[in-house]
Amino acid sequence: MTLFIGLFVIIVLQRLGEITYARYNEKRMKENGAIEAGVSHYKWIVILHTLFLLSLLVEVWIRPEFLGTGWGILLAVYLFVQLLRVWTLASLGRFWNTKIIVLPGSKRVKKGPFRWMPHPNYLVVALEIAILPLIFGAWVTAIVFTILNGLLLLLVRIPIEAKALESYTK
Repeated sequence: MTLFIGLFVIIVLQRLGEITYARYNEKRMKENGAIEAGVSHYKWIVILHTLFLLSLLVEVWIRPEFLGTGWGILLAVYLFVQLLRVWTLASLGRFWNTKIIVLPGSKRVKKGPFRWMPHPNYLVVALEIAILPLIFGAWVTAIVFTILNGLLLLLVRIPIEAKALESYTK
């Protein structure tokens, strides 16, 4: 249980740090004329991620067995995904945000993982939501939230972000 509590606390602190960084970037970008797209769905992203963490906490707490099968490999993959997260955030720099905020006339980021894929951060999130619960045998959380996250990203968020980027960036 110590591994779970430690990792859970780190993840919550990481998310709080990211929200702080995102708010800083949002303020600075909007001062420079950036626009926000997809405002109405953002609350659902927040709700989904909050419920994911709560579901993970509850499912791990009530499970009779603590670690899932192959947990060591899954933990290694999860840590690798965190490297991809840092690389993505560093590549976007001042443009990184949890919201869809676009600075009209700016150039699209094409460095780092963006050389190979348009939305690496969404891949990171999808992998985290699928892998993290499985480390601790929380397969219900993994399945339910992987599906919900996939639907929200594929059907709602990615098309809105793609349209905003196409409309306002070079």
